[in-house]
Amino acid sequence: MKAAATLMAILAMTSAAFAAAPKAPEPAKPVDAASFYAGRWYEFARTPKSFNAGCVAGVTDYQTKDGGITERDACHAKTPDGKEEAVAGPLKILNPGANTKVDVAYRILGGLFPIHREYWVLDHGDDWFMIANPDMTEVNLYSRLPRPAQALMDKMTKQIKDLGYAGPLEFPALSAAKP
Repeated sequence: MKAAATLMAILAMTSAAFAAAPKAPEPAKPVDAASFYAGRWYEFARTPKSFNAGCVAGVTDYQTKDGGITERDACHAKTPDGKEEAVAGPLKILNPGANTKVDVAYRILGGLFPIHREYWVLDHGDDWFMIANPDMTEVNLYSRLPRPAQALMDKMTKQIKDLGYAGPLEFPALSAAKP
């Protein structure tokens, strides 16, 4: 990440830490951690943020190693074939058993400054999920498919708004990759 983008991410994360009590609804159902936090998920919608402006074809990869889970988020500059930018860090499940609330300590600037992001899996199916930070100011919508059906995208967009998300959503260019 560029220095300015990194600084913006730090400021965004810091301000979220001082936000009011959680406004996000409790997650709808538990997550099977072994299957959910494994493999690749494709982002198709998100809250616009300055530090990921122009970043398209987003993905989240989960890997299990040495008994822990690592989350790697990546996207491409301007086009799905653009330069990849990525950030990764260990994922900690905050509510074992339900497995719906996690904290990721992203390692940036050579790992010197971990940036924590807490998010909740508000709802999910076998091939889709939606997350939000606890104060419901940032959301992301994902699918197991790089190009989900429009009907699924429309359903999830309506659902996240019905759950109380009142902010804007952007739909960056999707990956051309095959699942």
